[in-house]
Amino acid sequence: MRISVIIPCRNAERTIGQQLAALARQRCDEEWEVIVADNGSTDRSRDIVEQFRNRLPNLRLVEAYQRRSPGFARNVGVAAARGDVLLHCDADDEVGDNWLPAMTRALETHELVACRMDIDKLNPPWLRLVHANPQPDGAQVPLWYPPHLPHAAGATLGVRRALHERIGGFDESIAYLEDADFCIRAQLAGATLVSVPDAVVHYRYRDTALGLYRQGRNYAKYNVRLYKRYRPKGYRDRWRWRVYVERWLQLLLRIPDWRTRTGRCHWFWSFGWQMGYTIGMLKFRSKPPV
Repeated sequence: MRISVIIPCRNAERTIGQQLAALARQRCDEEWEVIVADNGSTDRSRDIVEQFRNRLPNLRLVEAYQRRSPGFARNVGVAAARGDVLLHCDADDEVGDNWLPAMTRALETHELVACRMDIDKLNPPWLRLVHANPQPDGAQVPLWYPPHLPHAAGATLGVRRALHERIGGFDESIAYLEDADFCIRAQLAGATLVSVPDAVVHYRYRDTALGLYRQGRNYAKYNVRLYKRYRPKGYRDRWRWRVYVERWLQLLLRIPDWRTRTGRCHWFWSFGWQMGYTIGMLKFRSKPPV
């Protein structure tokens, strides 16, 4: 067994079946397996996974409930996996038909790869206007703070086991952006993040104002943590309190945007981002990156 697909899963009964069905459509000349690492689901996720055993003969469900963290679940999945080629995807997305062979080919010559995202298939038109596609070609643009390295969503990553083990896997203490942290550490260890444009993951956005608020808040909060972790000693912050206050004022001026569904969701994402910066400053005792 050379290829292992790892899926962290927690309460994904609405979407896990769609992802497993997409994996069942993959065509690969080599033997491969799917590891679903259950991160403490209390819904029907596990039952739905069991229903796919006939369609995915090398499907395994492993327990990863000891810590609620996607990084922990991914690490548990990797520990249970038998392959040297590790392909990560998420329980709420859908891999494209050529995803498995394309990612596997890329990892024959590279240590760390990322496929592109499509946001059209799983998201209605109004929701696609809330955010631009963050990863249309493969790896995302470099982070706007040190060490200014490209990164990619965990749902799009492929990595050789040797690299995973060399850097100690995903940081289980990070509740969000563990994928960005993984990419940073891998590149600091000498790997290059390579885009795989002929492989695609159909990415699903949060579709409620509350869900977008929470996501924006958590992303901003943990960007503060990564910024504090990786900025060089003596690095001079460009942060200005005036900018921070202006962003709050801009949110007040944009309250009329609530009249449309798209505007309302975009506003709550931005509000969540500002709240995340505020929480991150207090929790991690660091100015946020700008």
